[in-house]
Amino acid sequence: MQLFYNPTINETQTSFVFDKEESKHIIKVLRKKESDILHVTNGLGFLFTTEITIASDNKCTVKIVSFEKQQASKFRLHLAVAPTKMNERYEWFLEKATEIGIQEITPIICEHSERKVIKIDRFQKILESAMKQSLHYYLPKLNDPISFKDFVKTQNSGQLFIAHCEETAKKSLKNELKPNEDVTILIGPEGDFSVKEIQQAIAANFIPVSLGTTRLRTETAAIVACHSVVFKNEA
Repeated sequence: MQLFYNPTINETQTSFVFDKEESKHIIKVLRKKESDILHVTNGLGFLFTTEITIASDNKCTVKIVSFEKQQASKFRLHLAVAPTKMNERYEWFLEKATEIGIQEITPIICEHSERKVIKIDRFQKILESAMKQSLHYYLPKLNDPISFKDFVKTQNSGQLFIAHCEETAKKSLKNELKPNEDVTILIGPEGDFSVKEIQQAIAANFIPVSLGTTRLRTETAAIVACHSVVFKNEA
């Protein structure tokens, strides 16, 4: 099944018109014709089955044949991940985390962050593409970048964890996770969190955790954390 995404389509409509760019892609590139079926999600859990009624490359029009809503997860996974020095690695994380099943992502700017300028629009398109490719009907929420200090102040619910590499007391993430509970995990930059940041997180009730016995890159650590949470909730 090929999945299309449009945030404006909803269950109260009987028909829908794609914008010019998407219409051209559907008609000119994919060579879709009248009566062809298209599957569309709005990123809010809905899957719409539609039929093309006007095969125009300017205003491809469809009628909504049926729709269904996928049940939301019983947990919410929020990863706060420092931007990587090489932008491609962060984009890889966004893609893979979406495929695995993350719900929310926040880029956090840390003391050791080497990248502090982020192209949020490009990140958003990567999330949308990954959602369609993996046939998810929920689009992860992407927040604006925020400083580490300000972020930890705003988190006061669910399970709170900080994964760091300092040789101090840490618990195993896989042993600490509880199913069907919201989870927020902090993942630091290439230079790791500073000692001060770790102390700030602990003061804000974040539990220091280990993701394993090896030292992981930022994007790898984020994916390991993401998979651990999803896997725990599928058990």
